[in-house]
Amino acid sequence: MPITPEQQAEIEAARGAPQPTLRAVSPGMEAHLYRAHEVLDHGFIRVIDYMGDDAAIVQAARVSYGAGTKHVSNDEGLIRYLMRHWHSTPFEMCEIKLHVKLPVFVARQWIRHRTANVNEYSARYSILDREFYIPHPSQLAAQSTVNNQGRGAVLEGEEAARVLEILKSDAGRAYDNYEAMLSQEGPDGAPQQGLARELARMNLPMNIYTQWYWKVDLHNLFHFLRLRADAHAQYEIRVYADEICKVVADWVPLAFAAFEDYRMGGVNLSGKAMACLRRMLKGETVTQESSGMSKGEWREFMAAVG
Repeated sequence: MPITPEQQAEIEAARGAPQPTLRAVSPGMEAHLYRAHEVLDHGFIRVIDYMGDDAAIVQAARVSYGAGTKHVSNDEGLIRYLMRHWHSTPFEMCEIKLHVKLPVFVARQWIRHRTANVNEYSARYSILDREFYIPHPSQLAAQSTVNNQGRGAVLEGEEAARVLEILKSDAGRAYDNYEAMLSQEGPDGAPQQGLARELARMNLPMNIYTQWYWKVDLHNLFHFLRLRADAHAQYEIRVYADEICKVVADWVPLAFAAFEDYRMGGVNLSGKAMACLRRMLKGETVTQESSGMSKGEWREFMAAVG
């Protein structure tokens, strides 16, 4: 259960005490503020705070006092121009702070995106909960034969059952030993010192859940989403990115629509790829051998142009 009744009560209390403000607010984001959006079996994301909206992006680009005399259609066109030409600073005017609960192995992938402020739950000071990510059987897959960092066919039958049992039993046994090492009472009831928390944690598995606050500007958040909400990203981080996408779409709808169009739905072509495309449009038959591209580049190019 990702959210306890006590945590839900805290969320409702926070949402039940709105404060007047002169800041620009996003109605779409206000609906998400503090609420927990469940991810995986015990995880969630929730918005703790945010700054800015679509108008803040436009305001920064124009360095204007406020809404000015421009219409929404002009704002949309400007945002699309900024996205199309890879401008970054105006999008950095918007920020979001998320509370994320996620498995440690997902956190290790996530933290590679270094352009953010992170504060993680400390297992030096606190004891981690007995919560582990156990994949749904549909996510238990063999190693891909064509991609060194991807999955292949889903495991079936006895093999799938055996793997699930290993994951569950190993996690449970590791946590039992974690508690035993921390305990100031030995197996026979005799007093013992108990191992320091900062040492006992090293025996915990990578599928145990951790939590952090993650604050990032919109430009770098879009970079994160372009990589992690992609169909090729690992499932366990992709579902977090997909949930964040829904929040961002409500927060800055014009910017997110441009992001979907130019980043998620678009492709970048190299000079060689553009030359091949021009040759194809003229009716010339182009092969990988005559393209000047490697097999990998050619495969990606053909996938992009259909």
